[in-house]
Amino acid sequence: MQPLKYLAGYPQHLQIQVRELMDQDRLGPLLAGKYPEPHAVRSDGLLYDYVQALKDRYLRKSAPLGKVLYDNRLQVLKQALGTHTTISRVQGNRLKASREIRIASVFRDAPAAFLRVIVVHELAHVKESDHGKAFYQLCMHMEPDYHQLEFDMRLYLTHLGSVRVARA
Repeated sequence: MQPLKYLAGYPQHLQIQVRELMDQDRLGPLLAGKYPEPHAVRSDGLLYDYVQALKDRYLRKSAPLGKVLYDNRLQVLKQALGTHTTISRVQGNRLKASREIRIASVFRDAPAAFLRVIVVHELAHVKESDHGKAFYQLCMHMEPDYHQLEFDMRLYLTHLGSVRVARA
């Protein structure tokens, strides 16, 4: 039995319930019924506009974003679903910072709620660098159901992984 990498931090009884749903082929239909709405954010330009709209609503006074894009290699290379980086460059006698958000391309076809939760997570890193109490309070300010959506997103990724393994 291979480990559930997206659910490794969750209690054993939840992992057992997820395995039972997977064994009965009920996890995919359960998630599809709960999150039927796809999103229309397919291109990098639309993703930038989507992220910028959320940033303008909740983080108006934070530093501007230089780049927002889907990254095909993100999950494989960094074992991450999204990244937030600050790149510093010297321009004359000043130091100029540019912020980038990269979202794993698996979210291009994910339900709308899952794209929102990963974007909220990465936007929270604009103000809070570590995953502390203030970070999660900010996430919940932007998305009140953040913790449930994050868990369901991990279920979705677990389901996608099990489907790929079954096809191989």
